[in-house]
Amino acid sequence: MDEIAELKQRMAQERPVEWEAFPDLGLYMDQIISYMPRQLIHYNEEEALTSAMVNNYIKDGMLPRAEGKRYSRIHLAYLTAICALKQVLPVKDVSRLIRLGMEGQEPREIYDYFRQELDRALNETAGSLDENVGEDDLAGLALGLALRSYADKLACQRVLDLLQEKKGPAEKPKK
Repeated sequence: MDEIAELKQRMAQERPVEWEAFPDLGLYMDQIISYMPRQLIHYNEEEALTSAMVNNYIKDGMLPRAEGKRYSRIHLAYLTAICALKQVLPVKDVSRLIRLGMEGQEPREIYDYFRQELDRALNETAGSLDENVGEDDLAGLALGLALRSYADKLACQRVLDLLQEKKGPAEKPKK
């Protein structure tokens, strides 16, 4: 099926930019909003990110405050991860993952690791897609993908709970 072959190709090729490819000058909020859709694979025209979302991520401690009114590579890196992860996890769990799993590391290291894991996940899923699937088998393919997502989400949430237990009670974000 051509559509599955195209999906497989996009998953195998489209990736967020490398750290060095981010703009090296500060961007304003409207520039951030227009930049971010290029970072992840989309199939619809829905707005993936709004200024209200960015402000909420800052307020919740998931994203550093802007430098003046400008956003840097660090902001683009965090927003790329947040936009991808919020597709499969509640924002509360995305926040926990960022807070617990990434403390003590440099933003560039975190982003490089994120890209490496995203690359692995996209390649794994692309490799599992059979472009010769018949229309009668699309529901089964979708069910298998959904159940794998469920299992991965379940495991992720349990690992986050274990990580939380190991690190102690959650701290409230600083305002």
